[in-house]
This record gives sequence, structure tokens and C-alpha cells, in this order.
Amino acid sequence: MKKPILLLLILCALVGVFIFRDYGFTWDEPLFYKYADALGYAYNPANWFSGHFDLNNSYGPSASDHKNRGPAYLLLAREPVYLIETLHVNTDDAWHLINFLTFLLGVYFIYKICERLMQTWAALAASALFAFQPLLWGHAFINPKDPPFLVFLSGSVYLGFRMVDQLTESKSQTPLKTFLRVLLPAFVLGIATSIRVLGPMAGLFVVVYFLTRHPTRQSFLWMALYAALSIVVMLAAWPYLWESPLRFVQVFQFMSDNPTGLQVLFADQIYRAYDLPLRYIPFYLFFTLTEPVWPLFAIGFVAAVIKLKKDFPKLIQAALIFAWFLIPLAYDILRNPPDFDGMRHFLFMLPPVFIFAGFAFELIFQKINRTWINAALVIVLLAPGLYGIIQLHPYEYTYYNSFIGGTGGVFRHYETDYWLTCYKQAVQEFDQEQTGPVNLYVHREAEVAAPYASSNVTVLDERGALNQIEPGDFVLVNTRSNEDQHDFHGAPIVLSVGRAGATFCVIKKVP
Repeated sequence: MKKPILLLLILCALVGVFIFRDYGFTWDEPLFYKYADALGYAYNPANWFSGHFDLNNSYGPSASDHKNRGPAYLLLAREPVYLIETLHVNTDDAWHLINFLTFLLGVYFIYKICERLMQTWAALAASALFAFQPLLWGHAFINPKDPPFLVFLSGSVYLGFRMVDQLTESKSQTPLKTFLRVLLPAFVLGIATSIRVLGPMAGLFVVVYFLTRHPTRQSFLWMALYAALSIVVMLAAWPYLWESPLRFVQVFQFMSDNPTGLQVLFADQIYRAYDLPLRYIPFYLFFTLTEPVWPLFAIGFVAAVIKLKKDFPKLIQAALIFAWFLIPLAYDILRNPPDFDGMRHFLFMLPPVFIFAGFAFELIFQKINRTWINAALVIVLLAPGLYGIIQLHPYEYTYYNSFIGGTGGVFRHYETDYWLTCYKQAVQEFDQEQTGPVNLYVHREAEVAAPYASSNVTVLDERGALNQIEPGDFVLVNTRSNEDQHDFHGAPIVLSVGRAGATFCVIKKVP
């Protein structure tokens, strides 16, 4: 098979089509998707010339929280989402499907990066190991923020490296053909930068690789165009910057500090996000990826150095890919910015881990050199991830590996369903048990639960309503930061939702 990656992508897409309706809204989704809906205002020429054009109308109901978040992914995804909704698919489900298909584009980009450096089947194995990480599989559906950045950052690296080769190796190129070769990498880099201000890191890697390839004066001009086009795309896809592009610097500073005071359960203690120990991200790197990942990474790193030491262009690419992982990790450890939600904000640094794992697969395949044994070995190495996906569905993102006792083993010690995705199952199951009208008060983020309630169940926000709650009412409480142990302590639990020995949320009846 010439394109084995297509088989993996088709398989994943088919599975995704069957299960995308299983995932509930997350804490961050409802308002973020309303931001997507509002963005159309900024791109309607009728509004520009109306005489009262106001960019604030394009930020949605959460302008203070979202206007400085680049919306490029929302702009690209909203029209496909609207199309799917015409098939009578709910908004949350439509977004979850598009989110997942976007993630599969990232799997493809990772495969293509691997293919530049190693044999095809090793590249495929590395891509499959990446795709079948429960942490990533779960986030792929429910997270419209972090996986899209991972996808477009990966695309920027792959397309940028390919562009450099085309600019420096091709002898006869027409200006139009060269422009087209520059356009797509510039577009993807601009989108990545609009999604997250760290996007220019990929552009930096591309420039460094370019400088090692003996560039000509003409190729420098094309690289300047590449940079200029990426900036134009970023600005076009980010209305907040239209009034002043210098706002990008402010956003970069703001995002670098990531200011927040959220409470985080970590190692049996409740910390503020700005007060977490330095081991926070290293802990999640080690314990939320499947058991084979880091041994394969270590073997692959050594194998890559040995293999590429005499191939300077590939060695430079591998070094830049390693920097892709090392720079964010070093920043987090040295700067220790506020962290929360596990390593959600650092998912973009994971592709290099699996790319280097690909070198380990290549070495193993060469040493064994038996197709059926190699295939069996790949299945064994993928098995922990596949089992985790099946066991935890649809809460795959709560995965912890067996080195720390699995998801059940960390329950009450570390965060599990910190994004409250259990609300969907809890409300739907609760609704089926009700024969008459009831009040269901939600301890946190009632808007995440409300879409799943029928007319029998009135969903209300518990905050500010404690004096209104009466005996016989019900309260939905999540286990984030062990809040269920304190909210209406002693009230009987009538329903709980969890997986693998961990409870994610409960419904209590007020006595």
C-alpha cells in the first residue's frame, strides 16, 4: 500500500462518526462556540458600511474572556459545523465531530514529518501510537482550543520544511509555482499564530532550517514573502488585532503569564494555579501517556542521533523537532507559570515525542525484519492506548497510566474529569428516572448541563441560590477538587457517573 496513513485515518474517522455523539459539553465550550457564531459580524461587508460598525459585536457574550483569543480555528470550522447541523445534529455534537476530523489532519501532518526522516512503516506506527493515546483521543473531540493549535503547529513545521527544500533544491521554477509553494505554508503558519501566540515558534524553526540549506538571494525574498503572508493571514483571522496589530505583543505577554487563580487538586493538595510545584507538567507528561511512549522515545532519540549524524539536513530537522519539545518544557520548569487542567495547554509539545518514537520503531523493524512479528509488536505497543480508550469512553481524556494506578488510582488525589463532561450522562440518566417536574441545581457551570435536560427537569445555577433550594430538590456536583465531598455533605447520592473506579460527578437529593 503506497499510502498506509490513509488506512489509519479512514479507520479513525469511521470510529469517530459512530461515537461523536457520546461526548458532553465541556466547561469551556458553550461560550467559545458562541464566540464562533458572533465572528460572522466582523466579516460581513454590510456591517462595515452600516455607519455603526462595532468590533465588540464579533466577540460574543464572553468578550472579556475570548476577544484576545485568536479565533482562526473557529472561523475555519464554523461553516462545516453549520452544514452538519442542517442534518439535525446538535451543536455540541457537530463541533465534536469537526474537532475530531481536524485532529486527524494533525495525525497526517505528524506522519508526513516522520516520513521525511524514517521509513514509511515506522512513520505509520509512530502516527498510530500518537492517535491512540487516550489523552489525545478524548481531547480531540471535546477541546476546540488546544488540539487545533497542535494540528496547525505540526502543519506549519511540515509544510515549512517542505517549502525550504523546494526553494533551495529546485533549479527552475516559475514565479507562480514558487508563490503557490509559499502560500500554503504561510497560510497554515498564520492560522497557527492566530490560534495561539506561540505559533511563530514553528516559523522560527523553518527559518533556521532554511539558513542551513545554503540559500540564494532569491530564496531569501521568497522567505520574506512567507513571513509577510503569514502575518497577513494572522491579522485577517483575528478581529481583535484590526484596531491595533500591536495588541499581539500584549496578548503574548498575557498568555505567557497565563494569569489565573483556579483551584487545582494535585498530589492530595488543593493549590492555586499560580502556586503549583515545578513537577506539575513533568508529572502529567510521564503519567498521562501510555506506558510504551517514553521507553520508545528514549530508544528513538539515540537511534536518531546514530542514524542522522552523517545526514546534516535531516539531523538539523530532528534537532529542531526536539527543540519543539524542549523549549516549552524548559519554559514551564524555569518560569513556572500558572498551570491547570493537567497538561491541556501543553499538548502542542507532544508530537516530537512520537516522532522520535518512530525512530525506535524503525530500529526494531530493521533488527527483527519479520513482517508478522513487527506487526504483532506494534499491536502490543498500541494495546494500552486502545484499552484505555475503550475502558474510559467517552472520558478518555481522564486517562492515567498503570505506573500510577490508572484513572481509578489517582481519584481523589489528582484531577480527572476537570472539564465536567460527565454532566451529559448524569443529566440524561437522571432525566429518564423522573416522572414529574423537578429542580436540578448545578454546583458549577450550569450552562454545561442545561442542554441535556428535558422539560421535566429545570436546571438552575446553585451559585447565589442556596436559600432557594428546598427538600426534595436535587444537586449536581462534580468531583473536581473533590467539591462533591463538601457541597451538601451528607445528602444521599441518587446517581453517579464515572469510569475505571473514579467518580466524575454525582447527583444528590436534598433531604
